Amino acid sequence: MGTAKTFILLAAMTALFMAVGYLVGGAVGMAIAFAIALVMNIFSYWNADKIVLKMQGAREITEEERSPVLRTFASDTRALAEHAGLPAPKIYIIDTPQPNAFATGRNPQNAAVAATTGLLNMLTREEVSGVMAHELAHVQHRDTLTMTVTATIAGAIGMLANFALFFGNRERGGIITSIAIMIFAPMAAGLVQMAISRSREYEADRLGAEICGNPQWLASALQKIDRGARAAVNQRAEANPAMAHMYIINPLNGQKGDSLFSTHPSTANRVEALRKMAADMTAPMDDTASATNQRAAGPWG
Repeated sequence: MGTAKTFILLAAMTALFMAVGYLVGGAVGMAIAFAIALVMNIFSYWNADKIVLKMQGAREITEEERSPVLRTFASDTRALAEHAGLPAPKIYIIDTPQPNAFATGRNPQNAAVAATTGLLNMLTREEVSGVMAHELAHVQHRDTLTMTVTATIAGAIGMLANFALFFGNRERGGIITSIAIMIFAPMAAGLVQMAISRSREYEADRLGAEICGNPQWLASALQKIDRGARAAVNQRAEANPAMAHMYIINPLNGQKGDSLFSTHPSTANRVEALRKMAADMTAPMDDTASATNQRAAGPWG
């Protein structure tokens, strides 16, 4: 994602935050909202990844990890990062039965990737490699900063909109206006998130398939994650819906299709694109990709 587009999206979120501040407290409210947004943007640049990981209950997998499955998962992920020409990211696990994953961090040198226990339990080792290659593609494209900061500001907009119901200036429309703010401000923030999410996911699928060397791994994984997201509830994601766009599949029990208010593209469309890519891949993989695939292949353990 280009610097100009990133600036425009973050400026839009800041402007929306200020608009809600104005409706809550007039010119003074707008000025306060601007000051808060400015501080949030600066703070989020350095700390949003830590906030997101903590809010999602993520635990880092360290060298002292005792679980052989988690050690293998971390080793495979580091091998994929090396193949992609990226620094080794910090690797986290989230204890929830819903299969899912996301990436965060302000740049590749400070990146982190996280997967759920449900993902490791439901997917094969090859499919997990496809998922983590997708997340590393986000890191390589340097769009994790925008994703993470936008999630932070969107969450703040939602809270500020709720304040409008109770503390809004009644001279600017009364209770009806306050309710409208509470409903439409988070919706507008969601639309900005969607502007980030749709094309980003398709591009990360494409690059992720190239990183792991087999589009079918990711295609199969997406189908399983989509079904799993509908069957299991991710309580932390439900409590922080502004972060839903960061996950590879919508964690809010899944949403079907490329509808206007879906933060993610249709899984069926993504799978179709990956399978077409697999059919088009006729050239043999280079030795490095083959070695990476061999490390990722086989059972857990």
